[in-house]
Amino acid sequence: MDAPAPLRALLDRAELEELMNRYAASIDGRDWARLRTVFADGEIGADFTSLGVKQPFRGSAEVWVELVRQTIAGFDATQHFFANHQATIEGDRAAVVRYMQARHVLGDAHYTLGGHYTIDAVRTAAGWRVARYALTVSFREGDRRLMGIAYRKATERA
Repeated sequence: MDAPAPLRALLDRAELEELMNRYAASIDGRDWARLRTVFADGEIGADFTSLGVKQPFRGSAEVWVELVRQTIAGFDATQHFFANHQATIEGDRAAVVRYMQARHVLGDAHYTLGGHYTIDAVRTAAGWRVARYALTVSFREGDRRLMGIAYRKATERA
């Protein structure tokens, strides 16, 4: 039996919030298989050009998760926070905004980003999944060079 519309809307919002909580926890916990469950099957999009990436990503979720692993695994720790959750749901599609802060730690140094994600999510048989998303960076604090150092550290291990 389908839930009444007001209840369905609340459930959808809770599921979308949980989706992005799973995204953050998977990255911080280095659980790459769990991170894969955040994304839709088929081609996805990820635009991190505001972070300095040269062009948006378009391809499979598996390739994207590997790129995230290479970017994150070299850090000693990361911590991602979300706030100000907004979702506009129309049927099986949702436009989502999540404000964020992400702290990246390597030794005694850190690099922290703040901004927001803009997410296009789709409802699948397995639940809500990210089809496309973009990061808009509003501020940076700390040593930006850590991103490259951590990347080299992670890819040298692989």
